[in-house]
Amino acid sequence: MAGRDRVVHLLRQLERAACRCPAHSNTFHQGAGAAACTVRKTDYAFEMASSNIRYGEGVSREIGMDLKNLGAHNVCVMTDRNLSRLPPVKAVLESLSDSGVRFRVYDSVRVEPTDSSFKEAISFAKSDSFDVFVAVGGGSVIDTCKAANLYACHPDADFLDFVNAPIGKGRPVSGALKPLIAVPTTAGTGSETTGVAIFDYEPLKAKTGIASRALRPTLGIVDPLHTLSMPERVAANSGFDVLCHALESYTALPYHQRSPCPPDPILRPAYQGSNPISDVWSRHALRVVAQFMKRAVRDPEDLEARSSMHLASVFAGIGFGNAGVHLCHGMSYPIAGNVKTHSAKGYSVEHALVPHGLSVVLTAPAVFNFTAPMCPERHLEAAEILGADIRQVKREDAGPLLADTLRSFLFDLQVEDGLSAVGYSKNDVPDLVRGTVPQERVTKLSPREHSEEDLSELFLASMKLY
Repeated sequence: MAGRDRVVHLLRQLERAACRCPAHSNTFHQGAGAAACTVRKTDYAFEMASSNIRYGEGVSREIGMDLKNLGAHNVCVMTDRNLSRLPPVKAVLESLSDSGVRFRVYDSVRVEPTDSSFKEAISFAKSDSFDVFVAVGGGSVIDTCKAANLYACHPDADFLDFVNAPIGKGRPVSGALKPLIAVPTTAGTGSETTGVAIFDYEPLKAKTGIASRALRPTLGIVDPLHTLSMPERVAANSGFDVLCHALESYTALPYHQRSPCPPDPILRPAYQGSNPISDVWSRHALRVVAQFMKRAVRDPEDLEARSSMHLASVFAGIGFGNAGVHLCHGMSYPIAGNVKTHSAKGYSVEHALVPHGLSVVLTAPAVFNFTAPMCPERHLEAAEILGADIRQVKREDAGPLLADTLRSFLFDLQVEDGLSAVGYSKNDVPDLVRGTVPQERVTKLSPREHSEEDLSELFLASMKLY
């Protein structure tokens, strides 16, 4: 009982410390157990879930022993063609060989995966009796490996069975998956901590995904030495993903205002809304970004800065992996999915590409200006963490201040001047809005309700940043 009392005491302290703005003013203790969901419309509980994480310089050398300890006999290693020639993959494969672990490598993962590239990886996973999966790469690799594991363990499932509604059927994952060890090589997606796998659904030219706690990696091996191989723009765009994960999860609709209340806990979504525990991780991630991101981008050999951003990615991943994201990410999916001819600097790919982190951050100033009225204290706190002086700022000015602070941050890091700089114009706005509408899984976590007209205005406001 003593341990339980301490937890209750901590949660009450967190509740008292929570802001009292419109989106966060309700108490955290509503309802009385699962029976409450038969009479209430919104949720009354939240869960904290994350992968096990191991962090340390050179820790990748332990993965062979981990696989041996798991009793692995046939391991599927997934990566992309560029990474397959770089030190992170070599370190992992050497560890497997040294431990006598049998493996096969799939190195055809697509940067910014599609339903087609997912299906190719799934076919490879089904072609052999793999008992453990290993992903070495950024979010594209880890998400692809999650999907391959899922469908290899559910061979009779249709591809759309587990894809998020309304594009897919959104069925819960009921069967067990094989162990998956993720070795992230970028400091951005936090995919090593989450049960989410994102891809471009080509028929609609929009991103969607699969979200289930069952997809979470068994272990995330976070080796900061791997981030030293990131080109400058990859480091920047990965960092913007961390920035927006932290900001969006911290300002998301509170979990007790999210509807519907699930009649069964298996139906409680991975993205639950902001909550006292996720808040801790998201806020801390934002502080690390403010302190180290510019250094990490500008000096690839700054091990302290790149290591710190690698950890910030994990921190933000734990935060948003339980709280969720909202408009920046929801709007980013058609920005990436409708790309025309934009060529991303620092990426060795042959297709047009707006990197995920860039597609997310380009709308951030407009989005947080829009959402600020619902929780101005949180927006002001975020602006202060990022370096703004808020001492004389009124609550109603929280949105413009955070937007200006973000613009300054992005300008310092030489971010393209809005959507127009990556190939979009006002004529593309209807398509961008249409691509955002199906992203209800994340957009409904915006603290402020929005219409299609609101989305149009946000896209238009994001055409130019400076």
